[in-house]
Amino acid sequence: MENDRRLGDRILHALELALEQGELEIAEHLASALELSLTRFGGPNAVEKRPAPAGLDAAFERLKALRKAARAA
Repeated sequence: MENDRRLGDRILHALELALEQGELEIAEHLASALELSLTRFGGPNAVEKRPAPAGLDAAFERLKALRKAARAA
């Protein structure tokens, strides 16, 4: 992991592993945890000054595709 200082970075890495392994239920839980960790700090009106973790959008697109594949199966 290049930058694993933030909890969200570590959760994203675990989410990517779950997606690679096709573990939809685990990926769902990790995605929820990731969303929570990225919105937790600073309070309701805080503005995040750090960029989103690299690969965040791609991971959520992969999760969407895995959900679709599971529904089709």
